[in-house]
Amino acid sequence: MATLAVTRVGTLFSGVLEAPQIDDADTLICRDGMIAAIGTAAELTAEIAGADQVLDVDGATVAPGLIDSHGHPTLGDYTPRQKAVDFLDSYVHGGVTRMISAGEVHVPGRPRDREGVKALAVTARAVFENIRPGGMRVHAGNVLLEPTLTEEDFRHLVRCGVWLAKFGFGAYADPLDAVDQIRIAKSCGLLVMCHAGGVSAAGSAALRAAEIIKLGPHVCGHANGGPTAMPDTDVDRLLYDTEMALQVVQAGNLRSALRLVRRAEAAAVLHRVVVGSDTPSGFGVMPLAVLKTVVELSALAPLEPAVSWALATGNVAQVWGLPAGRVRVGAAGDLVVLDAPLGGIASDAAEAMRNGDMPGITAIVTDATVRALTSRNTPKARRVATLATGGH
Repeated sequence: MATLAVTRVGTLFSGVLEAPQIDDADTLICRDGMIAAIGTAAELTAEIAGADQVLDVDGATVAPGLIDSHGHPTLGDYTPRQKAVDFLDSYVHGGVTRMISAGEVHVPGRPRDREGVKALAVTARAVFENIRPGGMRVHAGNVLLEPTLTEEDFRHLVRCGVWLAKFGFGAYADPLDAVDQIRIAKSCGLLVMCHAGGVSAAGSAALRAAEIIKLGPHVCGHANGGPTAMPDTDVDRLLYDTEMALQVVQAGNLRSALRLVRRAEAAAVLHRVVVGSDTPSGFGVMPLAVLKTVVELSALAPLEPAVSWALATGNVAQVWGLPAGRVRVGAAGDLVVLDAPLGGIASDAAEAMRNGDMPGITAIVTDATVRALTSRNTPKARRVATLATGGH
């Protein structure tokens, strides 16, 4: 594969919560789809000269690509519920380079029987192994738990490559009937997310902290509501009395999200907070959903922008075990270049985010390949990245 050099970086977000900004580097070298070197132009002169392509970002901010930890793909780059085509490609223009399925709940005529549930998960996973909308990698095939599924079903799913499971949409007389089933699913290697809060338009159950704690998933999905939030006391129980990851989403309750993030920061457990969109949903197709949440957390929580960015990148990668979401040698070459928008008060992306302004995206890179120069969805950036053929 080609070598890409990213040069003249002004600010470098790492995606790593403990050290969210890299201050001693202005150049990245990506090779074979991965980040191969990080340093200064003076240190990497030979690598820049030998690169097949050079992406000059003109002093803008470079960050790991956003990972939407709660998306609802179907079986292609469209959403029948919203009657919108190419929606995943549009999310790439919102800086999302990966999406994790929270269940293919919007597939028309979605099956509920044992074999149909398994077939849908296996098919969805296989479909998105073969397509990359706009360069995005979609981790699809999230089995929606039903009471008919057995340990052998879970082992069969894992053999087929399925590794995601979601509780909250099945035909359970009592949610707690799934306690043993979730324990078995986890033991088979499935990463389990649980619906939280009130019912959704897609037909989920209403789940509160008491049930979620007994169910014991790895991730509490949309802890700020999907879209209706749990009582604050329930959120506190999940924050203080469990170790599970807590997800905040754009298609949820903003007040609840800000309260959760502030309390997680005060309790030194921000590493458990992850960001997602929970779209497409009744809120619609929202290409800028994850970026909007990151901006809101920066302006209103308030968190430092590089920290907010880590909640939507490195934190997600840590919980789901992904090779992306961080700017470090050996990580996937998924990057976003962003800067202050024209016409605003800010001089760089971080300052814009602190002010609550949407930064302008000026380049998107996945698998070390430049997928777009200038987002069609964000405001125009002050500084524009340019791509040139290397000098060798």
